[in-house]
Amino acid sequence: MIETNKVVLKSLTGVFAGNKVDHRISVRRSLSEKNHTSASSSDHHHHHHRRNSPSYRKHSPVHHRHHHHSSRSDLHSEKLHHHGLLSSSSPLLSDHHHNDDEEVYRVSQVGRQKDFVHFESVDGGKVKNVLQGLELHTQVFNEEEQKRIVDFVYHIQTLGRARKLRERTYSEPRKWKRGKGRVTMQFGCCYNYAVDKRGNKPGIVRDEEVDPIPPLFRSMIQRMVKWSVLPPTCVPDSCIVNIYEEGDCIPPHIDHHDFLRPFCTVSFLAECNILFGSNLDIVGDGEFSGPVSIPLPIGSVLVLKGNGADVAKHCVPGVPAKRISITFRKMDESKLPFKFRPDPELQGIHPLVDVSSPSSSKNTHRRKNRSEDDSGNSSSFEDHGKDDDFLRPNKVARRLKSIIVADDLDT
Repeated sequence: MIETNKVVLKSLTGVFAGNKVDHRISVRRSLSEKNHTSASSSDHHHHHHRRNSPSYRKHSPVHHRHHHHSSRSDLHSEKLHHHGLLSSSSPLLSDHHHNDDEEVYRVSQVGRQKDFVHFESVDGGKVKNVLQGLELHTQVFNEEEQKRIVDFVYHIQTLGRARKLRERTYSEPRKWKRGKGRVTMQFGCCYNYAVDKRGNKPGIVRDEEVDPIPPLFRSMIQRMVKWSVLPPTCVPDSCIVNIYEEGDCIPPHIDHHDFLRPFCTVSFLAECNILFGSNLDIVGDGEFSGPVSIPLPIGSVLVLKGNGADVAKHCVPGVPAKRISITFRKMDESKLPFKFRPDPELQGIHPLVDVSSPSSSKNTHRRKNRSEDDSGNSSSFEDHGKDDDFLRPNKVARRLKSIIVADDLDT
């Protein structure tokens, strides 16, 4: 389930948070150095020519298929860097100056709805709240961030259409009837919706490769964990992007258990409804009916776990306008692709604050000047190279607590 514009991404060419790397090399060498270099180059050229000769490839014990595959992977990665898919990016946050208190303020403004209730008789007559575990988070990504994400999705689509991505990363099937043919892009793992032509069953295809999660999407994951939208115990390592044209849909289903719970879907461009229920009916091409319909606001994050993920099915009827969704999921360790490598940037992420208490999860609208530092100073995000992981959790927690106390005094 769950235009090409310029992508506003800043390259961090060799500069990270106070650590500058100088790649300049002196061009002045002594005559002997030049001769030595020339000789070495000649030897290297001869060795390279010999390594690439048919007889060398045939008899050399070190020239294995593994090395050939590795060189192909490196070449593909270089191409992706060239096209801006894997190049380092600036933080997801807006480019103008921010400070810790503004970050705290934004966390405090996130809407967190967790009281979804609908009882049905399931499992041989047991009455359950089939929506238990659903959460809807709003105001996680502002308009500027949403635009950046959408522009980047269109950029990836351009690369996919130009065959710049791995074969199973990008899919744009022919639209043969209403509701069929939405564009999908998979990162982190290749997932089969149905049995494929090789006989692979639905689920993660372990011997297929797709492109890794791009830095901008990785930044979204970091944001959602740090802002307590997703738990640090279930950090996503894969994602699927869906581009819906008007009338496109996702039929009733329960997400495959090759993926852990919780998982989430972020919505862009247009609001649509998602249906839930232990039984959902197909009433026509791209049209479904069910007992519960939940609107998904633009920029919202729907988190699925518990009964909401495993008892109730869900579907998206034909959308009223163009829509983009990005679904983030963590793979079961026993189902990881054989060549999967964990992203170090997605390890050890922790929430900035504890928002589990009722007071800290209030969605109150307060004056922005509450987020100003007591001394009037602000720290810039500009000098930091990697997302917003330089925020100091202890200071953020103390400041959020003071904001909450002040708000309670006002009421």
